Amino acid sequence: MKKAIVLVILMILNFGYSQKKFSQSEAEKFQKQINSEYADAKTSPLMEEDLKTFKTLDFYPINEKYFVIAKFEKAKNEKVFEMKTTGTRTPKYIKYGTLYFTLNGVATKLNVYRSIDLSKQEQYKDHLFLPFSDLTCGKESYIGGRYIDLKIPKGNTIAVDFNQAYNPYCAYNHKYSCPLVPLENDLNIEVKAGVKTFH
Repeated sequence: MKKAIVLVILMILNFGYSQKKFSQSEAEKFQKQINSEYADAKTSPLMEEDLKTFKTLDFYPINEKYFVIAKFEKAKNEKVFEMKTTGTRTPKYIKYGTLYFTLNGVATKLNVYRSIDLSKQEQYKDHLFLPFSDLTCGKESYIGGRYIDLKIPKGNTIAVDFNQAYNPYCAYNHKYSCPLVPLENDLNIEVKAGVKTFH
């Protein structure tokens, strides 16, 4: 009994008061923003012929079950490594931590990374990169996996909204070189949230 009470208290301390709530409007804002970036020739990764006919990206329906509060465990003594990409570029990253959460009833984990170059820029100094692949890849979603942008959390939990998962630029245009999803971030579940495959 005591154990159960301690667990509940720990859960409240860990999740309760810092918990960020799911926001339908945040997910809608993400969709609107990415569509306007892709429609604008100055910021679009689309090829010229695709840009001419572009109306909207294809998204999974926004779904609250794909918003999770993950336990965040900061990595220790990690070494900087060169992340493989679809091209010859090898940007430097460091594993920043591991996220533990349950999705579709399955306890799972993903590693988050920090770009060495980006972290030197003021606007990206607390940026974390979450690349992942799942069982929808190559079917409904892009074969190479998807990305989520996060911020370094203040405490030991972090909100992850898979409704804001987006494709690498190389999903739209072969001239881009994009980080490949590390093998340890391949999920054995379907994540039916975020941007679907193009065409």
